[in-house]
Amino acid sequence: MTDLEKKVREEVERVVDPETGLTFGQMKMITDVKEQKPGVVKVDFVPSSPFCPIAFKLASDIKKAAEKVKGIKKALVYCHGHNMEEEINRMINKP
Repeated sequence: MTDLEKKVREEVERVVDPETGLTFGQMKMITDVKEQKPGVVKVDFVPSSPFCPIAFKLASDIKKAAEKVKGIKKALVYCHGHNMEEEINRMINKP
């Protein structure tokens, strides 16, 4: 894990799930953080339920948290295991 990946993981794992009050780190929702090229990271997450009503908001919160990290130019966020994951991923990562 690169230093930047570690910083991004630490930041996104601090985000709090508004439904449970737990952090994403406590809930083990962040499954992977990879630096794809300098300053561009990909963050994978799994919401607490395949029908989570706020999965888009969670993806948006993750993206904002990742982009706060110094050195990040772009954050790509991918939801997995949700019944609308394709729509969420397309919307959150649109250019």
